[in-house]
Amino acid sequence: MGERTRASAESHGVDPAPVVELQNWFDRPYDNAVATARTCYNSKVIYPEDVSKDEKARDMRDKIGASTYKAGHHTTIQHPTFQFVLQRVSRQFVWSFLHSHPFYNSEQVSQRYVKVKRGNYTVPPLPSDAARELFHRTCEEQMDAYERLQLLLRKKVEDEYFAIFPARKRTAKNWEKSIEKRVFEMARYILPVATHAHLYHTISGLVLHRYARLCRVFDVPAEQRAVVEAMCSLVREKDPDFWKHAEDPIELEDTLEYRLLEEQQALRGASGQSAASFCRDFDERLAPYRYSRLTDWKANAEASLAQAVRTVLGARKETLDDDRAIRLVLDPKEHRLLGQALNLTTHGKLSRALVHAHWTFSKKLSHTADSQDQRHRMTPASRPILAAAVPLDAPDLVLPRALEETRDARAFFQEVAERTWAAIRKLIDMGADVSSAHYLLPNAVAIRFEESGDLLNLHHKWSQRLCYLAQEEIWRASQEEVAQVRAVQPRIGEWIGPPCWARKRAKLTPFCPEGDRYCGIPAWSIPVEKLARTI
Repeated sequence: MGERTRASAESHGVDPAPVVELQNWFDRPYDNAVATARTCYNSKVIYPEDVSKDEKARDMRDKIGASTYKAGHHTTIQHPTFQFVLQRVSRQFVWSFLHSHPFYNSEQVSQRYVKVKRGNYTVPPLPSDAARELFHRTCEEQMDAYERLQLLLRKKVEDEYFAIFPARKRTAKNWEKSIEKRVFEMARYILPVATHAHLYHTISGLVLHRYARLCRVFDVPAEQRAVVEAMCSLVREKDPDFWKHAEDPIELEDTLEYRLLEEQQALRGASGQSAASFCRDFDERLAPYRYSRLTDWKANAEASLAQAVRTVLGARKETLDDDRAIRLVLDPKEHRLLGQALNLTTHGKLSRALVHAHWTFSKKLSHTADSQDQRHRMTPASRPILAAAVPLDAPDLVLPRALEETRDARAFFQEVAERTWAAIRKLIDMGADVSSAHYLLPNAVAIRFEESGDLLNLHHKWSQRLCYLAQEEIWRASQEEVAQVRAVQPRIGEWIGPPCWARKRAKLTPFCPEGDRYCGIPAWSIPVEKLARTI
């Protein structure tokens, strides 16, 4: 650990240049990595100072460092960890790159609860002053719309809020901030994915090497390159040896994705009709569900789960039948770890049996909702390359329920979205790369993808996201998913509910763990399929 240091990021055409700081780091990461490798084959622990104490030790260090890297034995460089502070990075970059994999930790500013200020957005590489002027003008229009939507949505949100908390209407001024946050949450759907975020981002040395190798791939290669090169520069300042064996970045043109999209002419914006056809086909397969459809599952999941429980306990089916085994591991009344705020299921011997049930869903969420959905890193998804999956002919949106039900707000939103799509098409006609033009896409743009997970990790996700405080779209998707699991595997599905339901079963009080953020609805006593909300 040391004092934080900041890198001057080369912009690569991104304006303003991202701000990258190294907040905390391992001292001597290269020596540490080689020390861990040597310890595997030594009768005693080898320490970092041992591997560089003299010329002979350093020669051995470099030979081991090179051989382990080339052989793919990369867990050694996973030990050193680096904590970065990132500012002036786009939400598109965070979604497409930083949070597209499971091996990180981030704490990021929320658009749900923090009002967005004007001018805080990234301008990607554009071909001319005229293109940049159009980009700025569109972002300003989206910001104007964000502010107007707050006015148009205020009464609807206020009415819904006091319908949930009628007693609070007598002291309405005390609850203005709570209402305001819900208004922010819905109005943000019009903001461009170019909007800035700031965050702490912590990764291992192994992930940083992977970032360096893949920083030029879709969807935002210029911004990725600017941020990752700054990250690597900061680490190199602390320990130049840590990069001794790193490989050069893979060029975008050398990737399979580029070649296939080039064949489809997607890179030059000619994919409008094929993208629209893809979206129609996907939505037809999604029906009758709006957000998530169960498409695949392990047919014998209940029997496999029950047998896994018996194996953990050394029990036979004659003494522990399937129903009892499933209940033991999924009913919080029996398995009280399920009611704990600290997620302990990966560490419990019995709860690890939950990994044997598995499901796959086809899903459709807005960009802003999917940005939260992907934070559940152990339920991975195959998300689209936007150049291939976003239709250019007309807006393709997912909106929150209260906005849909507010006629003036919805009509205004649609007008602004149509002008945004027109600006995107014009930018492409002016010579802008599709990935640059896509920075103007609103948070509401639809993202279609496949997502899979096992019961251990989906159980945690569903429990958290069935809470009424969860982002609305993810809440609705979770409700649809649990209903479908209950239909095909009811002995598993009956034991899934919001966190307050689990705490009630586990006899933990208060049932709601959110304190003064209590949603106002006793969801612990309402069946999942009957849960309903507008805000």
